Amino acid sequence: MKILALSDEKVKYFYDYYQPGRLKEYDLILACGDLPKNYLEFIVTMANCPVLYVHGNHDDRLLTDPPEGCTCIDGELFIYKGIRILGLGGSYRYNNGINMYTEEEMTRRIKKLMLKLWWHKGVDLIVTHAAVKDVSDLNNISHRGFECFRDLMDKYEPKYLVHGHVHRNYGPNIPQVRMYGETKVVNAFEYCVLEF
Repeated sequence: MKILALSDEKVKYFYDYYQPGRLKEYDLILACGDLPKNYLEFIVTMANCPVLYVHGNHDDRLLTDPPEGCTCIDGELFIYKGIRILGLGGSYRYNNGINMYTEEEMTRRIKKLMLKLWWHKGVDLIVTHAAVKDVSDLNNISHRGFECFRDLMDKYEPKYLVHGHVHRNYGPNIPQVRMYGETKVVNAFEYCVLEF
């Protein structure tokens, strides 16, 4: 299965310069937050596959006006063609935004999903907006990651954790892929392609 992950900024190749058929090779599209509603609606209209999304820290408007045709998996365990996909949107709390959480609040969100994770015997792919603390985050409060994401990877060893929020153009040494144990931690800023 070929998966396209998008985050934080529109990709002109898939939008402004779109040509018919450009999205046909993908079996699933994941949106990791902070993308405009009209962009997500365009992508799902042109693609021949589902678009699953989580909220970014700037996506408060999507709570009341979600993108048509897309599926919100924020706070859910979603099964697609046998792949167990866990969605955890939002960022570390640095102000009073709706989609911002303390470490304790994100940990509670995960605990609410433990029965589903147990029932489905784990998770294969985690989709977040925020990065992983001390793995793929930055050393400032607005781009701090969550420690509880590491706990999830330690327990379930998913193939991927895909996130956004940390723009790779913030600095010259921000890699797209890092390994944490058995899990590939992928920064989907703008876009990346995953094989499952």
